[in-house]
Amino acid sequence: MGHVVRMTASGAVGITFVFLVDAANLFWISQLGQPQLVAAIGFAYAIQFFSVSSGVGLMIAGTALVSRRIGEGDRAGARRQAGASIAISAFVQACVALAVILMRHELVRWAGATGETAALSARYLGWTMPSLVPMAVALSTSATLRAEGLAAKAMYVTLFSGLFLMIVDPILILYLGLGLDGAAFGLILFRFCLMGLAVFFAVYQHDLVARPNWASVKSTWPIYAAVALPAIATQLATPAGNYILTMVIAPFGDDAVAAWAVVGRLTVLAFGGIFALSGAIGGIFGQNYGAGHYDRLRSTYRDALIFCALYTLVMWGVLVAATPVVIDAFGLTGQGAEVLRAFTSVGVGAFVCVGALFVSNAAFNNLGKPGRSTLLNWLKDGMLSWPAATLLAGSFGAAGIIYGQAVAGIIMGGLAAVWGWHYVARLGPQSEIIPPPPRPWPNFDRYRRR
Repeated sequence: MGHVVRMTASGAVGITFVFLVDAANLFWISQLGQPQLVAAIGFAYAIQFFSVSSGVGLMIAGTALVSRRIGEGDRAGARRQAGASIAISAFVQACVALAVILMRHELVRWAGATGETAALSARYLGWTMPSLVPMAVALSTSATLRAEGLAAKAMYVTLFSGLFLMIVDPILILYLGLGLDGAAFGLILFRFCLMGLAVFFAVYQHDLVARPNWASVKSTWPIYAAVALPAIATQLATPAGNYILTMVIAPFGDDAVAAWAVVGRLTVLAFGGIFALSGAIGGIFGQNYGAGHYDRLRSTYRDALIFCALYTLVMWGVLVAATPVVIDAFGLTGQGAEVLRAFTSVGVGAFVCVGALFVSNAAFNNLGKPGRSTLLNWLKDGMLSWPAATLLAGSFGAAGIIYGQAVAGIIMGGLAAVWGWHYVARLGPQSEIIPPPPRPWPNFDRYRRR
């Protein structure tokens, strides 16, 4: 439990600070007194969530590969695979960024944005999407730091970058009068800062990454893809669910969408510890499997579930108490205020089970069953959330969307916790969790008659 808490706490400090800065970004925009600007960021966030989540899926694959090589004592192999993982991630995210830029107007329209709000949201995406490439490099390089166990250095990457953005944002948005464009420029600068610090710590200070080349990328790709593809599919489930629910909430007006954007920021801010936990224990799972310590796999899983439950109960109390302050700070009224109250009173409590889903994701992704994470997350966000939210919205208005999301989280989180424990408890020396790369075709020419 001590190791789980230390690794999680260091990650939580950095990631929570970044989410705090992100919430502050939305706060500065709200001070301009134009709800359509807040709504525009809400629609853009629903789309950007896809791109960032795909980057997280790539990061998970890199952590799984590198941590296992470290656990086996293969330092040279870990360095090669770290460099190849970063190169692959940057290329994939460049393709994603280009696709979103080309389709940004259609994407915001499909999400339910109209008129000036749609135009503002598309402009924000056009400015910020190219910076997805440095963000991909930063995520993959930070994953290498965590795989090595250097959680403090990974924390410094996000902490210092977030502090930089905290200073720059109000200057760009308010004092220079750039408004929404200022928020976009701040995000771009933040992502380049992330990349610079991550590369400095992992490459120059600790020499954890080898220069990627075509041979290393080619040899790493098969085993990387075996984890990355289902991990990306898993990570995309949440933004897909968020995008669908944004479409459901859009007819309730800009006030409801603005509150939905605030709820999104509060979720990542309040539960940065849970998100950090899922990243931290991935490296713990990978190293201990590589070293053959199967008892530690089970104790890590158990302690992570306990941590999730305790963390959620504390944050639930904090958010219930802070509800009136948040409503006043962001100027939420009508349906918007009801959405926020539904989240802090009911939606937050569901994270007792949603956190268990994150723990099982980390176990399945790093211990050879990433397809199970994909299935669980798509059942939650792709199949259960939408009908539950639509049904309850008919009875409770926009707040019903929060209730439906909570119902889906409780059901699938409970199932994931049990299934993940059943799998981890059965792992042993006979298990081979990451398949070897495919062998080349045999050279039959040498058997040919002369």
